[in-house]
Amino acid sequence: MLHIRIIVYLCSHKLINNRHAMKKLFYFTIILCLFACVANDTLPLLDKAAFETTVDGGKTSLYTLKSGNGITIQVTNFGARVVSIWAPDRNGKYEDIAVGYENIDRYINNSGERYLGCVVGRYANRIANGQFELDGVTYRLPINNNGQTLHGGLKGLDMAAWNVDKVSDNEIHFSYTSKDGDDGFPGNLKINMTYSLTPQNEFRIIYKAATDKPTVVNLSNHTFFNLKGESNGTITDHVMTINASYTTPVDSVLIPTGEIAPVDGTPFDFRKPTTIGERINNNDQQLKNGMGYDHNWVLDNKSGGVALAATVYEPASGRTLEVWTDQPGLQFYSGNFFDGTSNGKTGKPIKFREALALETQKFPDSPNHPNFTSTRLNPGEIYTQTCIYKFSIK
Repeated sequence: MLHIRIIVYLCSHKLINNRHAMKKLFYFTIILCLFACVANDTLPLLDKAAFETTVDGGKTSLYTLKSGNGITIQVTNFGARVVSIWAPDRNGKYEDIAVGYENIDRYINNSGERYLGCVVGRYANRIANGQFELDGVTYRLPINNNGQTLHGGLKGLDMAAWNVDKVSDNEIHFSYTSKDGDDGFPGNLKINMTYSLTPQNEFRIIYKAATDKPTVVNLSNHTFFNLKGESNGTITDHVMTINASYTTPVDSVLIPTGEIAPVDGTPFDFRKPTTIGERINNNDQQLKNGMGYDHNWVLDNKSGGVALAATVYEPASGRTLEVWTDQPGLQFYSGNFFDGTSNGKTGKPIKFREALALETQKFPDSPNHPNFTSTRLNPGEIYTQTCIYKFSIK
């Protein structure tokens, strides 16, 4: 489509006035478009049958979404996971830039990284000591991470078979009800979530949730990206920009201290394009706490609307990822706990810092910090969130 737009522009502005040259350019453009279509249609996509099973009475499968402009994504309704993202480089070569597994069994009976590509909640990120207080009642949650609760607890939303209410070539609608008391959280939480791919190569995630009791909610997506392609090398040479002037510093178990600290003069200042690995091994206590980057940035956008939060650029391929959100925070995790003992879907090991996650969210442990943005949801209110991962080439 891009090539056709170029030739139309050139012709309409009389920048090509030789009829023979114009005809040659037209046919060349058509060939390029056909090549792109053929390449996209012959991608080594995963087999749907490898994702068909039953989990707690719910059927799982694999779904393929296409933008119609070069991006193909495969998702499973088990944890609403993004399994693969096929994207071209500046030369038209496709790679799968999302880390994932090749069948449903590896997600269910997991021996490696659990949170690959999934929705996380009911509370994304960490809650200190696995407890919080709401209206004078202390709620105790399962402990699953260094004495803390991470991403909702033992089951979480990532281990559930979500309902598929509607699906088309570029969009899928999920729903799920987390029952009162699941993982210790109060209220029946009804969640609706839509994944869609646009012709602008935006992967849009829309969340909505409602409860019948006061509760806390913080949802996010945990896709791991490597813009070189899964297991094709380090992400430390990716160039990143984060539109944030502050972070929420953490202690040794990655629980926020409650401080909101400026990034000025620290390894956390990504307000200008900076290679991820440039300062990742600095002698900084915050980096030591996370074994690298595993922190929440306080985004500069205060409008309440969707705005650009971060950009990641991989120089060799030209692939670029933008993250847009209406949330106040962004967790950047640099894949510090991958150790090569687990393989991705192509059989290659997922090594140290070979994938990154960019999770749009409210702040970690907010229920225990009154100065943080509230994550409380009351009956009659609707939790909403928009997250956009946009793909392009430089």
